[in-house]
Amino acid sequence: MTNRTLKILYLYNGIFVFGGSLLGPLYAVYVGIIDTSILSVSVTWSAFLISTFIFTFIISRLHDGARSARRMLLTGYIVRAVAWLLFIFASDLSFLVFLQIMLGLGEAVGTPAFDAIFAEHLDAKRHIREYADWKLIANGVTGVGTLIGGLIASRFGFDWLFLAMSVLALVAFSGIWLKPHAFVK
Repeated sequence: MTNRTLKILYLYNGIFVFGGSLLGPLYAVYVGIIDTSILSVSVTWSAFLISTFIFTFIISRLHDGARSARRMLLTGYIVRAVAWLLFIFASDLSFLVFLQIMLGLGEAVGTPAFDAIFAEHLDAKRHIREYADWKLIANGVTGVGTLIGGLIASRFGFDWLFLAMSVLALVAFSGIWLKPHAFVK
């Protein structure tokens, strides 16, 4: 039986990953609505990846230790929730680049923190099983989320999609925030 902390991470990070996956490949369609250049998709996505790289490097040199990992995970959820909500107001390429940089910051703060908490709470002799369980959850919710995201965007539009993504990130934030004792080893 997997321990309580990992179950909480599976649940709430699973909700968060589901929220993020709602946009999935629709991102290219969304960018095409704002700017019809194919290069715009590459420029904005590159801004995310490069900013994630830079911010991850900086954060890796500034923060370490279990005490700050939960706060960093929470910060990563909030930053991305706000960025996803702001996508509703995006009307030009420069704002999309800004939002992708903001998402890069959220990714750089939250993902290493998740990984650190996860690794710290692995059960002895169950590492492969517990990592595999997380990969099953992440891949499953990503597949379902991508499909549901397409349904939401096609039926209700991108504004509702970004609102749903933000709400799910806030649910993940609340779940982790309300269980601080689960993260003490």
